Amino acid sequence: MDNKKLNDISVGALHGVGKVKKDAYARVGVESVQDLLEYFPRSYENRGDICLLCQARQDIKSAVILTVATNPRVHLIRRGMSLLKFRAFDDSGSCEIIYFNQDYLRDKFPIGATFRFWGKVDMENGKYSMSSPIAEPYIDSHPLPPYTPIYRLTDGLSQKQISQNMSLALEMAKVSLCDPMPKEILARHSLIPLYDALCSVHNPTDQITLGEAKRRLVFDELFTFALGMSMSAKSIVRQNNAPQMKDTNISPLLSMLPYTLTGAQTRAIRDIFKDMQSSIPMARILIGDVGSGKTICAASAMYIAVKNGYQACLMAPTEILATQHYNDLSPLFEKLGIKCALLTGSLTPSKKAKLHSLISTPNDRERIDIVIGTQALISDKVEFYKPALNIADEQHRFGVNQRAALLQKAKHTHTLVMSATPIPRSLALVMYGDLDVSKIDEMPRGRQRVDTFLVDESYRERLDGFIKKTVAEGSQVYIVCPAVEESELPDDELDLFEIFEGDKKPPLKAAVQYAEDLSKRLPDLNIAFVHGKLKANQKDEIMSRFAMGEIQVLVSTTVIEVGVNVPNATLMIVENSERFGLSQLHQLRGRVGRGNKKSYCILVSGTESKNQLSEKSRARLDTMCRCYNGFDIAEEDLKQRGPGDFLCMNTHASIRQSGDIYFKLADTCEDATLMENAFSEARALISRDPELDMYPALCDKVQNMFTIKSDIIN
Repeated sequence: MDNKKLNDISVGALHGVGKVKKDAYARVGVESVQDLLEYFPRSYENRGDICLLCQARQDIKSAVILTVATNPRVHLIRRGMSLLKFRAFDDSGSCEIIYFNQDYLRDKFPIGATFRFWGKVDMENGKYSMSSPIAEPYIDSHPLPPYTPIYRLTDGLSQKQISQNMSLALEMAKVSLCDPMPKEILARHSLIPLYDALCSVHNPTDQITLGEAKRRLVFDELFTFALGMSMSAKSIVRQNNAPQMKDTNISPLLSMLPYTLTGAQTRAIRDIFKDMQSSIPMARILIGDVGSGKTICAASAMYIAVKNGYQACLMAPTEILATQHYNDLSPLFEKLGIKCALLTGSLTPSKKAKLHSLISTPNDRERIDIVIGTQALISDKVEFYKPALNIADEQHRFGVNQRAALLQKAKHTHTLVMSATPIPRSLALVMYGDLDVSKIDEMPRGRQRVDTFLVDESYRERLDGFIKKTVAEGSQVYIVCPAVEESELPDDELDLFEIFEGDKKPPLKAAVQYAEDLSKRLPDLNIAFVHGKLKANQKDEIMSRFAMGEIQVLVSTTVIEVGVNVPNATLMIVENSERFGLSQLHQLRGRVGRGNKKSYCILVSGTESKNQLSEKSRARLDTMCRCYNGFDIAEEDLKQRGPGDFLCMNTHASIRQSGDIYFKLADTCEDATLMENAFSEARALISRDPELDMYPALCDKVQNMFTIKSDIIN
């Protein structure tokens, strides 16, 4: 049985997984045994760090070895509620153990038996107690595992259920798992076998084995991603088959602008025009900070395409961003006699059909020259009559497969992708090896700096006052929270692969609860919230109302990181700012300061005092307060957090949706060399075997990562 077979075995085939459990697994993206093996823990409980009762901290869970001293007794409190109590001890004292409504445990704790108890040790009036701790029989000759994996749950799944099913899956993998990685690559980079890595990540025994498992699994994800990128590039044959743009005079367009181009914009346009004058298809990425003027570079390229008798299209990741581009550019193009249209999934079938006809008509007088839209552009029904240029904006918001689909829609054309995520050039060459790189590293004249400050929880009352003052002056406010609802990660659990740092992290602010609490504190303000779990039309409707000024304060997750332009928004507040990377914070800060009003960004730590922040977090946030250049911030972020943050700007989930590529572990990557090696090996392998004919299991893995879901194409 090979790796593909594990993909074909339903998780429902495992003992104890019936229809209800199978449906629950499906909700978290687990449908096969292979999916389950790749359902990695979100954190670990360090139950191997044993302490005495007298050493236990009362604010976090601890592991204590206690011997039962008294027989458990059941006490009826009232109808339907009982307490099971007994005492247990160690060398430092005695502790009362309490379980609520668990009378069946009465016979599980005989006098003299020793257990490892995991939970919070409370002390009151000099007496220790533990409420509903996890108890594991303790025998010196059979040590218990030190680290207990904690998985993300949904209704119908428990930690115990997943652990039991994972053990069965690992047993199946022991005889059935095929390691698709070429052996020479494993040897070259000292990577452990795949099965060993899976066993260690689900049942780690020590720091070294967990680190080796992490390194292997992260390499696998990066390598698979790089293979897909390289195969996508190879599938686009860059031969002498693209239309050559002979007329590159854009002075009519520039004469209509109320500003002059910056030197960086001029250089970028020169790069683009040089590519478009060639018959070899352009494949270029334009990287520039928020507000640096990438859109006019794209507009210049589209203008040249139309001026030379061809069509162009621009694809944006959301309908609201596509509409914004259309509203900004269509008046400009219309004055130049260029027909421009907006194509989105929300259009009625009749309007779509009409647009499809006007895009493909051979009639020069009726044909639409420029189409701006969403993923509706890659529908099978959209056929360009004379395509020359396709542009993808905010490319990291698309799955790589969607960019490939756009390329297939307009073969033999020039391609430009844009990103508002400044990244170091060295990293760009690794990430976008199939693209030439241009960057805009100069901001337009007159662009105001967004003053940035770091505060802590003690400033809460003053923050509310600042929000009221901002709204009273006629401006609007963004507030960003790291979670949608109450934190999924309790304070006493440690992040995946960070179990050895030992820092206690403050609870996460959640957008839904935050908006409710803020509405109670500031009832006179119009406050709304938006997050990624809302449907696309709901998000767009809320963002549109905010853009129109109907909403004064928008509480959000990072769904607004790249989005609609709201010049009237002058205040950005980022809660739990220590949980974000520098590049992400810089993107959020870029949402304000887009008008002529003075703007501010307030970074709020989740701690009572800034001094409680870890050294790394404090250094990162201090960088934000003193540095405003996106490329400088990106360089610093690369030093502090590693390259994974750049690869995973939109990948904080383990379930693929809407054709995106989601990394499960690579966002923890801190090793630039590991990423460079993965990309280098992928490019070398593709050069030898472009279709991976010699590695069918590896090809299956790549295809699985880059699967396009048909239901996302409108």
